[in-house]
Amino acid sequence: MSSPAGSVGAVRGTQRTASTRKPETMTDTTTAAPVAEAPAAKAPITRLWAYARPHLRLLLIGGALSFAGGLVGLVQPLIAMDVIDTLSNDESLTRPLLYLTAVVIVGGALAALGPYLMQIAGQDVVLTVRRQLIGRLVRLQVAEVDRLKPGDLVSRLTSDTNLLRTVASTTVIGGVTDAFMILGGIALMAWLDLALFGTTMAMVVMVTVMMLFIMPRIQNATVDSQKALGDMGSLLERIFSAFRTVKASGAEDHEISRLDAAATTARDKGVKASFWEALAGVAAFMPVNIAFLMVLGVGGARVASGAMDVGTLIGFLLLLFYLMGPISGLVASLSQLQTGLAAIHRVEEVANLDSEEPVEAERMTDRDGPAQVAFADVTFRYGDDLPFVHHGVTFASSGRGLTALVGPSGAGKTTVFSLIERFYPATTGSVTVDGVDVADWPLEELRGLIGYVEQDAPVLDGSLRENLVMAAPDAGDGDIDEVVKVARLTELVDKLPDGLDSRIGYRGTTLSGGERQRVAIARALLRKPRLLLLDEATSQLDAANEAALKQVMLDAAERTNVLVVAHRLSTVTSADQIVVFDTGVVRAVGTHAELVENDELYRGLAASQLLTAA
Repeated sequence: MSSPAGSVGAVRGTQRTASTRKPETMTDTTTAAPVAEAPAAKAPITRLWAYARPHLRLLLIGGALSFAGGLVGLVQPLIAMDVIDTLSNDESLTRPLLYLTAVVIVGGALAALGPYLMQIAGQDVVLTVRRQLIGRLVRLQVAEVDRLKPGDLVSRLTSDTNLLRTVASTTVIGGVTDAFMILGGIALMAWLDLALFGTTMAMVVMVTVMMLFIMPRIQNATVDSQKALGDMGSLLERIFSAFRTVKASGAEDHEISRLDAAATTARDKGVKASFWEALAGVAAFMPVNIAFLMVLGVGGARVASGAMDVGTLIGFLLLLFYLMGPISGLVASLSQLQTGLAAIHRVEEVANLDSEEPVEAERMTDRDGPAQVAFADVTFRYGDDLPFVHHGVTFASSGRGLTALVGPSGAGKTTVFSLIERFYPATTGSVTVDGVDVADWPLEELRGLIGYVEQDAPVLDGSLRENLVMAAPDAGDGDIDEVVKVARLTELVDKLPDGLDSRIGYRGTTLSGGERQRVAIARALLRKPRLLLLDEATSQLDAANEAALKQVMLDAAERTNVLVVAHRLSTVTSADQIVVFDTGVVRAVGTHAELVENDELYRGLAASQLLTAA
């Protein structure tokens, strides 16, 4: 059976720290590189290229069709000049009008098909990014999720990636196409009349200078706007995660006011981004309109002096009008590019968070029996600026049997489970399973041998069956029926409309607290673990169900190693070993009878029935 604290001698006491442990030294199925060792983030434009490259063929085909449509449109002013010359010579308009009709139809078809193909590619790009982001988010370290706002992370997966769609598809290629159209139009203008061309180029220079000033501000404003939206989403997620508490507390008005303030901030940030985008549009069109007036004035004077004919002036003006579209498209593309780069920046921030990335590793052990657990002089705190939770914890649970962890609230009992599961690394000291430091275990294998029931016994939206098989997806119907019976869920299954396939609502709201706890226990047992961790597993059960689940724990303890954080005296008295925690240290280890006789704190807890408090 389990060994007392003083018997831990063979356990490695290697001092490990979260800041010095290097993932490359671990034989692990996951790596969690510290921020300092993370690769340097790539520039957003480089990341955009990386996202788009797998879909480059479709993007290029769509871009080529759009470009061809633009070239066809560029011919229209020349045909219009031919129409004017034909009218001047009293010739038939049939031929030029047929040409013009054909150009319009072909240009319209190309202009529709090209963007459509690019939009398909854009959706594929977003799917690729979302898949990568989903994998990254779900594999984040527990410590990262604990300190971040879930609503903001959801915003990065939804709204930020949606902003990326247009940029990855039409913005870049469309912007390049528009740029070529502008260059082609300028070349035609130079061919038609150099004097008017010089007038137009002065306006182009003015637009360029203004865009260089405005574009960075659009990107910065968009980053702020998206962050504000993420903050608003986080507040809403906070409310829904404790919806009944909010209503029971009569806190709706207070929470609404907080959400309203966040929505107002998001609106203000959005208005700022819109201001710069609108200014970019004005900066593009004002010079064009000024250029039109100047071309009209200068060109009219040249026609009056006989230096150019009226057909050339009309063709030049038509070209100028035609270029308004590409100029508008280019400005929009540049604005959207800044928005997309801001979105990429937020998406890429997730890549710099500590995560558990799967890598290949050899299996550590093929054992089937109970797993041994030992803590050797473990210290731990949740952050460098936070107080220590453990101050040198040492104890062992050497195999088959039931070990109960007891002590006042905040003594560090639940943290023991977090360190065993490697949700957090020990600051110093060692936590070992089967004599191997948990840091050296392949993470998938380590967690695969553990069944864990959390304190609040969470269940997920979905069916009862989906919740049960979460940790054992290959479990057969016979195994499921067995754990349903053992966890006393048969009555619940019978009363649900679709039995095991009934949906149990968001966070299991259709179930009672005790039912959720039994579902969590059944889920852990279905995994047939070598180590079973139960955090106050009977705290929400009535007397009859508590007695039944107590027997389940005792039966499991005959086959495997069971560690339970206990507050019920009935659970504690049945334990083979009791570990008493007090302010982050192991105060005493022994049986119920030994501790009542020898440990004042335990004796007081038992005598005052504080252990019965859930």
